Amino acid sequence: MVNTPDGVFTIVASEEALLASGWTDDLARLIGLIHPRLRPYDVEPSARSPLLREASQAVGDYYDGDLTAPCRVPARQQSGPFRQAAWAALRTIQVGQPITYAELAARSGNPAAIRAAGSACASNAVALFVPCHRVIRSDGGLGGFAYGVPLKRGLLDREARA
Repeated sequence: MVNTPDGVFTIVASEEALLASGWTDDLARLIGLIHPRLRPYDVEPSARSPLLREASQAVGDYYDGDLTAPCRVPARQQSGPFRQAAWAALRTIQVGQPITYAELAARSGNPAAIRAAGSACASNAVALFVPCHRVIRSDGGLGGFAYGVPLKRGLLDREARA
């Protein structure tokens, strides 16, 4: 767990990649977001885990102004081809330049799949590292966010100032 200005941020990782993360201290909630095939058997935090240290440092770096740090940490999720493409596309969104769900659908290979793009954001288990908060509605509205719309607004505001 990492203390941030927005509250406690918890990270779940395997030896190879991050599996879940978010602004919560509810570990069970995060584990429930992980695809069953990827769920770790041991979820005890280890201070010796290099990846967990790297991820925690990236969260700190983000809040210290290096807003691209989280996207440099490997993350792994599992689903169908469209969601996989959408999660990959989310990691390419430039800081301070949010895109719409329609743009995410197009970047993911199916411009007509706007609802599926929203669903990919909603099912994203690795918040901040896969920055689904950078996707907004076509009318400029924020849409939803698993950790609350006020937090999404704060993240977007922080990134817009960069």
